[in-house]
Amino acid sequence: MPHQAIDACWRALNHLSAAQLYLTDNARLARPLRPTDVKETPRGHWGVCPPVNYMLAHLGPLTARRPAGSELLVLHGAGHASPSALAHAYLGGSLHLTGNGPGCSMPELRALITGFPHPERFGGEITPLIPGVRHTGGQLGPALAIAQGMVLDAPHRLVVPLIGDGELETGATAAAWLARRALHGSGEHGAVLPVVLANGLKMGGSSLLAGMNQDEVRAYFTGLGYEPLIHDGADLPGFRQMLADALTRQRPLGEPGRQPVIVLTMPKGHTGPEQVAGRRIVGTPAVHKTPLKDPRNNDAEFAALAAWLASYRPAELFTTQGRPTDLVRQAMAGPPREPETARPPAPLAARGPQSWPDVSSVVRERAANGAFRLFSPDEIASNRLAVTTDDALPPWATEILNEEICHGWLQGYTETGRDALLATYEAFAPVNTSLLVQHLKHRRLCYLAGQGGLPSVNYLITSLGWRNTYTHQNPGLVSSMLETEDGFVHVYTPADATRAAAVLAVILAGHDRVNFLITDKHPGPAFPPDPFRDELTDGAAVWPHLSHHGRPHLILASAGDIPARELTAAVTLLRRSHPEIKIRYLHVNDLAVLGPAPHWPYALDERTFTRLFGIDTPVLMAVPTHPAPVRALLAARGETSRFHVVGYREPSRPTTPEGLLEHCGLSAAALSARAALMIKEHSG
Repeated sequence: MPHQAIDACWRALNHLSAAQLYLTDNARLARPLRPTDVKETPRGHWGVCPPVNYMLAHLGPLTARRPAGSELLVLHGAGHASPSALAHAYLGGSLHLTGNGPGCSMPELRALITGFPHPERFGGEITPLIPGVRHTGGQLGPALAIAQGMVLDAPHRLVVPLIGDGELETGATAAAWLARRALHGSGEHGAVLPVVLANGLKMGGSSLLAGMNQDEVRAYFTGLGYEPLIHDGADLPGFRQMLADALTRQRPLGEPGRQPVIVLTMPKGHTGPEQVAGRRIVGTPAVHKTPLKDPRNNDAEFAALAAWLASYRPAELFTTQGRPTDLVRQAMAGPPREPETARPPAPLAARGPQSWPDVSSVVRERAANGAFRLFSPDEIASNRLAVTTDDALPPWATEILNEEICHGWLQGYTETGRDALLATYEAFAPVNTSLLVQHLKHRRLCYLAGQGGLPSVNYLITSLGWRNTYTHQNPGLVSSMLETEDGFVHVYTPADATRAAAVLAVILAGHDRVNFLITDKHPGPAFPPDPFRDELTDGAAVWPHLSHHGRPHLILASAGDIPARELTAAVTLLRRSHPEIKIRYLHVNDLAVLGPAPHWPYALDERTFTRLFGIDTPVLMAVPTHPAPVRALLAARGETSRFHVVGYREPSRPTTPEGLLEHCGLSAAALSARAALMIKEHSG
């Protein structure tokens, strides 16, 4: 392919990116630019687009010529490159804006530039609503780890994450460079070719990488175990050759030895206006968003915009019908491939609740079916997951002491159609709150874009704070997840180990959910299995062996194994002291069902909710989480007074597990006393 094709593609991407920010019409500059062609209020981000476009133009031919059965994916680390992603989708013919089907035409081109940033169509940043996008931008840091997760157990796949030099300052990116050393079995994995877009600036100032000279940059990446390939992009044939060489030296993830990393040193806002009215623009924070603030009304800025757009010679790049010319199309890979569908696991053997194995057995059985990974931040043994053989982890289990990296791997693995589980301490899981909120947004948009059917994101939350030290007490992750009111979220709180194993098997085989399974790693009491089918299907069920017939004086509800242990013991105490009291006992297996529809698609319907909780009977509920989000779920149903929810409350100082239960009012004695008081208050 001639270098002219790549250059033409790069100019076309740059022109479309700038045109989206500024133009309402005259996309090809078929006539001299007029102020009326310019938007009243330019919006969007320009600075990161040129290096992103440079890489897209070079990777297109490689993607088009990939061998049968292989796959090359580009992962955008920066969410601000949405003009680039939209321009790339347009040139590839996969964008659909006018209602007449995807493809390139003048109406489509006009809709692309006029409608930008398409806030209700695509969002202002990179989202999966844009064809070909696999990672929602806006959450800095996890792109490299997600890329690594995508190529695990996928030797046919090459992923190229585009990482801004500002992202190098995030903990997730900094850890991900080293994290690949924890991934073994190189012959079974694909490859990751990281590309650092070293433009010298973050959003508001110089990046730390910009303060390093080339020798220091080389030493930095060499020390991390990489082979840095530094290029400024000015020599297009030279860069093309360097990229080809990097691919020939690319190693599968996990293979020992130095991996290539490309460092593209291109000034932020490159190819844009150098200066306007004596004001420097390129290479300054002014290029992060729109370098020209008001070209419609400012003569100097208008002249700069006209010269800027004309420098790309768009009439050479687009036909009068709005289609890319043959030269541009030579460098395009064509429409993106559809995401691979999830490989369904072999069905687990049918079994009744009493014959279910423990959690560890479920994990091992799922792993035996293939296309599965267990990730944990150095806590598999500590969480009592018995998966080791001869004191060694199996190839499908990986530990690294970093919650964010584990989530990045989990996200990349599930995003490419495979099942995974992240097992971690309850207190450390909240580190990933922001990543999970961002991923919920991503999954929601994937679903809207018709890209549902992805394996669920599964967290096993154990080593609970109820049995741990002061510094290891924080159930905050699931509180944050419930507060999102996102229907993809499920917070499973099974009553015993048998139920936990059954729930785990179900969620590992599911799709389109973000699941949190809270279960104690220590042995606890086992409860009669008869109600569990309803607990699993409805999310909550009455326990007949602890319930009276007829209308109760009080309803007791547990969620989680430790609350179930304490609340069932409270029933015994209550019957001794108040034998006349009639009780209905129920267990909640999924906290998300307590919320109302339509926010919670799997919510208990009103009839079932009333059958379980009554209408005016007082309810004492014991939960393993903070009580506030559970109260909020109930309040959304209009239940604001008769429910008394008891859960985790932060102690002021270290205490024993028994002392923590007492402090929170979750001991059997405290629950029994509270129940008696509630009955007295209600009858009075």
